[in-house]
Amino acid sequence: MLNKLRAFAHHEKIRLVLAYLAGASTALAFAPYGLWPIYLIATVFALHQSSGLSPRAGLTYWLSFGFGCFSVGISWIHVSMSTYGGIPLIASMALMALLALYLALYPALTGYLLQKLSPTTSIMRNIILFPALWTLTEWLRGWVLTGFPWLWAGYSQTEGPIKVLASVIGALGLSFVLALIAGVLALCLQKRWRPAVIIFPLLGLATYLSPMLSSVEPNGETVKVALVQGNIPQSMKWQPETLWPTMRKYMDLSRPLLDADIIIWPEAAIPAPEYMVSEFLDNASKVANLNNSAIITGIISHRQDSFYNSLIVLGNHNDKYQSQADYIEGGSNEFKKHHLLPIGEFVPLESLLRPLAPLFNLPMSSFSRGAYQQPNLNALGHQIAPAICYEIAFPEQLRANVNEATELLLTVSNDAWFGSSNGPLQHMEIAQMRSIELGRPLVRSTNNGVTAFVDELGNITHKLPQFETGVLVADIPLVKGQTWFSKWGQSPILILSALLLGLAILRQRWLSAS
Repeated sequence: MLNKLRAFAHHEKIRLVLAYLAGASTALAFAPYGLWPIYLIATVFALHQSSGLSPRAGLTYWLSFGFGCFSVGISWIHVSMSTYGGIPLIASMALMALLALYLALYPALTGYLLQKLSPTTSIMRNIILFPALWTLTEWLRGWVLTGFPWLWAGYSQTEGPIKVLASVIGALGLSFVLALIAGVLALCLQKRWRPAVIIFPLLGLATYLSPMLSSVEPNGETVKVALVQGNIPQSMKWQPETLWPTMRKYMDLSRPLLDADIIIWPEAAIPAPEYMVSEFLDNASKVANLNNSAIITGIISHRQDSFYNSLIVLGNHNDKYQSQADYIEGGSNEFKKHHLLPIGEFVPLESLLRPLAPLFNLPMSSFSRGAYQQPNLNALGHQIAPAICYEIAFPEQLRANVNEATELLLTVSNDAWFGSSNGPLQHMEIAQMRSIELGRPLVRSTNNGVTAFVDELGNITHKLPQFETGVLVADIPLVKGQTWFSKWGQSPILILSALLLGLAILRQRWLSAS
């Protein structure tokens, strides 16, 4: 009976179906489920099942696994296309499938090279080659065509037992570690225990010792921050007649909070170019100044012929107690979004695509790109490193904008595009990982959730319910010092992965020559 089951599982079509189901199950390892062991179980299963396949069969096997990962894990993307992009549901699902198929090419590349260089289960295949390939292809997925680093394996550890390692090796490094653990466990299925006896204690020791590489510690100061969640319906957000009611709503919600040091409104909370609402901004800046506070808001800034998705600071920039506000239109205390979202904020080949469907003509989908590295925002003298929406998923960009004077990480977003799907919760999970990597508290202000405070260890300390109008206030303890990751970033794990891959290639050539 057992032999029949094994034969059934190894039938070519059944094997691909099982690979798809294993990949699909990994969605449970991420928010909102957080069942992180499932990612390991699925990867161990796939490693075991793909052993002995030809390079071509390995490619199709891992393509099926990857298609399962992304067709289920990011299926929420179709909500924005069908609900707000004017595309019929069947067409949005087809586009979603095409995106998932593209993203699946990266694990497929891992599968092909894995079987090409080391086709059968071995120490070389499982604990040297597989972690290196998995890490390098995840990195490529986060870089090619502007990148899409969603659902990196490491994000499954945001609430997992090895998350502290991210302060040393980052989310991508956690992907390497998870691939390594999966390789070891796959060896254990063949009763090869020695690697587990060596590697697991070493990983446990590394997890225990990693906080000692961080110099992050409390500096004895706190800052009182208020986050305003306006809950403006996406269908109304860009309607001209709702502009002034929207701005009044944010101002009315903020008035009881003016004893806070910093008040934060979400991405594009003011859905208009800065010059169109200069009177409102000037009045809000004066109100903040009179109350010894600062307001940071998302807005559309305009320079010459370019529009930017931006953050500006109203009220007091340099000190809590000032005789007058610092804000001036077009001032320097501003952050312009660098990493724009394809289709949503810029349209590749727009002269060809824009006429095809409303999806390619969404409101404010012609933004210009801000600089990769920009000065921190300055609010009451507090240095704040921002990331707008999608760009919080790019750890090296945020790291490039954090320095020793940075006190807070700030990310603002409008995830109303994705309704009640898992997308906003996965987005929150990614933001938590940036806190662990960079050793700084993070504040996240959104239109309709998830609005939250995160400490420097990646733990959510305060959170508003989704889909409700509300405000969130907390005194945030500030820290000083640096993590290992903030100093070195992803370079060490990428260099290690490249060296291991090079070692495997040299070994294969030596075996072929002999």
